[in-house]
Amino acid sequence: MSQADVTMTMGSDPGLYGYLPYSQRPKITWPNGAKIAVWIAPNIEFYEYAPPTNPQRTPWPRPLPDVLSYSHRDYGNRAGWQRMLKAMDAVGMRGSVSLNVALCEHHPEIIKACADHGWEFFSHGIYNTRYTYGMTPDQEREIIRDSIETIRKHTGQRMDGWLAPALSNNTWTMDLLAEAGVLYTCDLFHDDQPTPINVKSGRLISVPYSLEMNDTIVYNTNLYTPRHYGTAIKRQFDQLYAEGAESGTVMCIPLHPYLVGQPHRIDAFAEALQHIAGHDGVWLATGREIAQHYLDNHYDAMAQAIAAANR
Repeated sequence: MSQADVTMTMGSDPGLYGYLPYSQRPKITWPNGAKIAVWIAPNIEFYEYAPPTNPQRTPWPRPLPDVLSYSHRDYGNRAGWQRMLKAMDAVGMRGSVSLNVALCEHHPEIIKACADHGWEFFSHGIYNTRYTYGMTPDQEREIIRDSIETIRKHTGQRMDGWLAPALSNNTWTMDLLAEAGVLYTCDLFHDDQPTPINVKSGRLISVPYSLEMNDTIVYNTNLYTPRHYGTAIKRQFDQLYAEGAESGTVMCIPLHPYLVGQPHRIDAFAEALQHIAGHDGVWLATGREIAQHYLDNHYDAMAQAIAAANR
């Protein structure tokens, strides 16, 4: 391959992961023979009213004082999260909290309630209104370090997962996560099975995290009704459950309490969870549990299969 070909390839593909079609992948088996691993990722966040400016992105759609946007999101931390937790608790589903770690200082009562229910905590940055665009590697490395220490301090947990604040990434982000010992990233939306990520050192995997099932996309972009969202969740599950009979699949439901926790939306969501929990062969997992099981049992086989296919 010429240097021009190499340059073209790098420009058209970031090279974060290798390609291997389903038919050629080693089989994934989940605990107790489950066909599908289902995990719920509530984004429990704190949006600053007047964050530091970032030249590449503005957090609020309207000029300050944008009390409308700020207070709408604050609804999730005041009322919405309690309805969401109750609906999940009713069917025995734990959350894997995509956490703005500053929330530990702003709303420790939310952190305690989630921890008391056995939920996982991973990082969604310090604030969702502070992006990594334009940062140096050392600056981004400090955010990761701060997140690890804050989660450990307030929950006693190790931080094993990462979803970048507002999905803002740099070309070195995955390398920094692996360097820090993070197990998995949610910043890639390319598959329904975990995938080894190409990093300079260590190991990192992508655990499937869905934009299609994300209530922000569903309600704010696609303008679904609550009933339509509930139906979409059930259809997503039914298809992945059927495919999981051949090789284990993953379904993620990303949530935002200020959206799914609205009174007129919660019943449709709760009914969809009951549909999922009513099936046999379903592993109701956390992101950490999925990542660790995959790393322990399937990472090496998949990495070797990808390497062999691309020789």
